[in-house]
Amino acid sequence: MSALHNQPEYRVSELAGYIKRTVEDQFGFVRVRGEISKCGVNASSGHAYITLKDEGAVLESVCWRGTLSKLAHKPEVGMEVIASGRLTTYPGRSQYQLIIEALVPAGAGALMAMLEARKKALAAEGLFDAARKKPLPLLPEVIGMITSPTGSVIRDMLHRIADRFPRHVLLWPVAVQGSGAAEQIAAAIDGFNQFPHPSGLPRPDVIIVARGGGSVEDLWPFNEEIVVRAAASSRIPLISAVGHETDTTLIDYAADLRAPTPTAAAEHAVPVRREWMANIQEYGASLIRALMHKVTLQEERLQRQHAALTRFPQRLDEAQQRLDDLAERLARAPQQMMHLKRAHWLQCSAALQPAMLRERMQQSVQQLQASELRMHHAANRRITAHMHMLSMQAAKLALLDVRHVLSRGFALVRDARGKLVTSAAAAAQHAPASLEFFDDVTVLAGSSAPRSPRGKAKKATTQESLF
Repeated sequence: MSALHNQPEYRVSELAGYIKRTVEDQFGFVRVRGEISKCGVNASSGHAYITLKDEGAVLESVCWRGTLSKLAHKPEVGMEVIASGRLTTYPGRSQYQLIIEALVPAGAGALMAMLEARKKALAAEGLFDAARKKPLPLLPEVIGMITSPTGSVIRDMLHRIADRFPRHVLLWPVAVQGSGAAEQIAAAIDGFNQFPHPSGLPRPDVIIVARGGGSVEDLWPFNEEIVVRAAASSRIPLISAVGHETDTTLIDYAADLRAPTPTAAAEHAVPVRREWMANIQEYGASLIRALMHKVTLQEERLQRQHAALTRFPQRLDEAQQRLDDLAERLARAPQQMMHLKRAHWLQCSAALQPAMLRERMQQSVQQLQASELRMHHAANRRITAHMHMLSMQAAKLALLDVRHVLSRGFALVRDARGKLVTSAAAAAQHAPASLEFFDDVTVLAGSSAPRSPRGKAKKATTQESLF
């Protein structure tokens, strides 16, 4: 106990300060690799509070506003990074934390994984749909360029446009890599869409966003979400020309057209003036040839009409002659028609002689009598056949009559209700009341005579029971 009492006493703040100095002296500068599990920016201060983790531990970190604005890659949840800075403690919470001074993705693999995830998320929102693409103008009056004001990219595009078809070009200079580049590019796209400018600058008909080739890190501003959304929401048709032909960034998917190089973007923006002039000259020559051909045709037609007019008196005389000929034929037509009708009448009257008519009438009478005789014989044959068939049916019906059976010595046994008794068991249950023979009905003792099944009264006699 005395040893414990001999230890010096520290106030809480003194101990916290001692630990803080010890940690800062021991870990004045460190590089930490881990995955961002939490990331939040304080709205009032602008500082970013980040949690790094690996399989076994977590490390709270803070990135001051000034440092955060200079980062080329903004921190995102799920991003694997290498954070550089100094380790310190925060006495107000009794925790240690990393003050981040630099933050980079942990290799190209981490960048590509983050790029693929961002691409899928933006595609799911429909920012890359083909239906959103706008057609490029055939011949723009003003071309807006968003690129670095220095370097070969702007010179190559201006030279290509001047060589193909000189147009008015507006350059919006921006940084094309590094911290703040994405914000500048997005602001330039939005700015061109706000034209015409109060200074009198015209609104571009097409926008080209361009830069030369580089590494994935150099081209990363064109993968930032702010740039992609600005390109997708642009009301002016936009051409992306970032990097070389093999380089692909997310702005290429959101743009209305992707050019493999900045020079190719300039070629897509304007046609070749010499080709247009050649086409116009060819169209003009074709128009002149068509007009000359039409003039030649009209001249030939006019010559034919003139030749016809010179022969007009002759044609008039020929028409007058044809008219005289027709008038003469018209005067002879009634008499000729009467001769023809008279000849036809004589021919028809010759065929109407009385002897011939009597002969044809006699032949018709004979044919009618022969037809009646044939019909009479056919009717007799059919009547005879039907009478024979009727006789056969009557004979069959007579054989089926019950009186024919009774005439052979049989009798019908009926009970008191007049129903037939057809078995010995039925006779034992219902005592027979009458016997019907071929010529009479016999009523048994104790029964009244039933009516005949054929509706005729039968002579009833009383007889002792046979059973």
